Amino acid sequence: MSEDISQNPFDKKDSFPHIIFPSEVGRADDPSEQTMNRTRLFTGRIFAAEVMDVRLQDGSFSKREIIRHNGGATIVPLDKDMNVYMVRQFRSPFQQVLVELPAGKLEPGEDPRDCAIRELREETGLAADLVVDLGCIFTSPGYSTEALYLYLATGLHQGESSLDAGEFLNVEKIPLTTLLELIDTGRIRDAKTVIALLKTARRLGI
Repeated sequence: MSEDISQNPFDKKDSFPHIIFPSEVGRADDPSEQTMNRTRLFTGRIFAAEVMDVRLQDGSFSKREIIRHNGGATIVPLDKDMNVYMVRQFRSPFQQVLVELPAGKLEPGEDPRDCAIRELREETGLAADLVVDLGCIFTSPGYSTEALYLYLATGLHQGESSLDAGEFLNVEKIPLTTLLELIDTGRIRDAKTVIALLKTARRLGI
């Protein structure tokens, strides 16, 4: 059953700031396709699913199965001794606990930096004197509109955490060098965490 998508929050342009600021300038010889129709199949709390009918550049037609997601933000809380505050959280799709950076989803229209600062406070109780932009990544561009905004937080101050209802996690302080070793050995597999930590290491010249 299809669904009217004209009034859905997942389709508001201001929900996708990464679309307003594309990372690459188009070229005349780039591949292209034209969207002919969109059918909404499911709208949930976190994402929506739809099928797009598209015309390819050779005139043929195809379908695209798309997940619409408002995106999220993640943050690297780095203290003066080069330790990073990580969270251990059970992830249902993989039925295991993963070691990750604090992160969360964007509310429609929310500034990604504000989201990262909020998640840092909620999940770890920490506040930061300085929050530095580490860039934006597309998590699965073949089928999802999810973009994650990455930040580095320094000058940390401890306060009180305030987890969302139904959210359970443990906070663990781990040296950045140890985390890089865990990435190299495949012990840390969460993509946003791997990318943000490697970007942090590069920024610090490690």
